[in-house]
Amino acid sequence: MEQLIQQIASGIANGAIYACLALALVMIFVSTDHINFAQGEMAMFSAFLCWQLLDWGLNFWIALPIVVVVSFLIGLSIERVILRPLHGAPVLSVVVVFIGLLAIFHSLAGAIWTHTIKAFPSPFPQVAFAGSGYIGPHQLGMIAVTVGLLGALFAFFRFTPLGLAMRAAAQNPASARLAGVSVDWMLALGWGLAAAIGAVAGTMVAPAVYLEPNMMASILLYGFAGALVGGISSPGGAVAGGFIVGVLENLVAYFGNLLEKITGFYLIGNGEKLTVALIIVITVLTLKPSGLFGHVTVKRV
Repeated sequence: MEQLIQQIASGIANGAIYACLALALVMIFVSTDHINFAQGEMAMFSAFLCWQLLDWGLNFWIALPIVVVVSFLIGLSIERVILRPLHGAPVLSVVVVFIGLLAIFHSLAGAIWTHTIKAFPSPFPQVAFAGSGYIGPHQLGMIAVTVGLLGALFAFFRFTPLGLAMRAAAQNPASARLAGVSVDWMLALGWGLAAAIGAVAGTMVAPAVYLEPNMMASILLYGFAGALVGGISSPGGAVAGGFIVGVLENLVAYFGNLLEKITGFYLIGNGEKLTVALIIVITVLTLKPSGLFGHVTVKRV
């Protein structure tokens, strides 16, 4: 039972990161109807920027806000300079651009910081606390940062004029334009926020997986699975989906290992966690494409 509780706690911690990436993916999708395949590489690049500031002697909690601002500006610039001219272009053209951005950020990180694995220190103190046998300080810190970030985003979109304008631009661009909202700039701000959220996710996950250009490849898939499970059109659903995927992958591995101990037959274990995420993606797309908390959009023609 103790090991089961530990696996659930670890799954919640992993789910916090998946929820961050899922939210970043959803923010771009609801505005553009496209999936940003470069989201993971952008988060990885931001983590390298944070590591560089730490290497220069800055405190993590000073370096992180700087990296978040820089990532926001990078995301905003990508939308204005690269994607804005592609407005109305075929879907395939946009997909190719996203794949190109993925390759660019991956190559830049390798060229600047090399492909050598680097240790990324945890910003959270290694202190013992009640229940530390189930979850570590860094995992607890990841959950706290993610929940705080999600709460701040909820307040921003619910109670601030700029957040309300961004919601209006995403839900009904034509009506938003009539109300005087600059839809183009709202879309650019959405890209900036998505990049900033990805930066937080990248810096939180780097201490757990070590820092190198390929570190976000599988994690992006988990985030994508979380967005699909919760609903690619629902920010709140995507967050819930991220936590569901995080816990589910750990439980599948746990019960697979338990089955092997009892029967001696190996069916599934820790090595198949990525396969579990792929199965989740395929299953949701097949049975409920709108996700558990998403809504189906009906278009009249």
